Amino acid sequence: MDGMDLLILGGAHFLGRHLVEAAQRRGHRLTLFNRGRTNPTLFPGVEQIRGDRATDLERLAGRRWDAVIDTSGYLPAAVAASARTLADAVEHYSFISTISVYRDFSAPHMDEGAPLARLERPEEAALTDATYGPLKTHCEDAVQAALPGRGLIIRPGLIVGPYDPTDRFTYWPVRMAQGGEVLAPEDPRIPIQFIDARDLAEWTLLGAEQRLTGVYNATGPATPYTLGALLDECSAVAQSGAAVTWAPATFLAEHQVRPWSDLSLWAPAEMPGLMTVDCAKAIAAGLRFRPLRETVADTLAWRRALLDAPALQAGLSRAREADVLAAWHRRN
Repeated sequence: MDGMDLLILGGAHFLGRHLVEAAQRRGHRLTLFNRGRTNPTLFPGVEQIRGDRATDLERLAGRRWDAVIDTSGYLPAAVAASARTLADAVEHYSFISTISVYRDFSAPHMDEGAPLARLERPEEAALTDATYGPLKTHCEDAVQAALPGRGLIIRPGLIVGPYDPTDRFTYWPVRMAQGGEVLAPEDPRIPIQFIDARDLAEWTLLGAEQRLTGVYNATGPATPYTLGALLDECSAVAQSGAAVTWAPATFLAEHQVRPWSDLSLWAPAEMPGLMTVDCAKAIAAGLRFRPLRETVADTLAWRRALLDAPALQAGLSRAREADVLAAWHRRN
């Protein structure tokens, strides 16, 4: 198809940045609407409308685009206002939601029909870790209400790759590259899921091009990776000679090593569904995944290229990891 006139709400931070780069490669004509606070000098050749979606939507008035991709919607009132404002200005609205909308992760292999988390008074709720998922549910509702039959709701799992500000995936390539003895949870067979931001960007654009509608989980692949396979790829890329020590969950709990935050990609035992989400619907609609080694290599290269790289935002510090490993060896 010919290039689209495409509006991106956001566009300068992580997924949005990858969306812009992918859209340029695909020949689309872009407009970005954001506050200009994150990476304001990126994409100098792209039209940028500065404004806050909560107060400045009138700056979009009188314009038309073929489609909009909303990467920055977290509060239902703001998303509802954006969707209503753009309902007559676009043919298609893609909203980036999250698998955190699901109410219960105690069962594996959830598809798009699983029960959703909601709030009694979403309009009064502040955005916190606890309300993030339920608020996204109400954001989805707002898009569907304003553009019935024209909305694409995408529910990614953990988004990873270059520019990731969370470091939840980045921790493992970096730690394996540092070498030495590496602490890992349980055993190498535990399932993990994530999606490279570049794969998500390409499929989001495909959905907009094809006017895909409805709700899709977007994590993967169809058969989950294992943490052992990830660490093997990290070792192969880094060639650091790191040696992995797998410690049981009971021992890690005794030493206050928490799933997800302290050792990322390790789902809590009561949440097996977090890393086994069914994404078959999106795969059937064209979602594809690059090789794991490419994601690992590119993430590590990006991190190494950062000037004055800050401390990782996820994972154990080297000192705490050493203490836990020493305790494990004393026990054994």
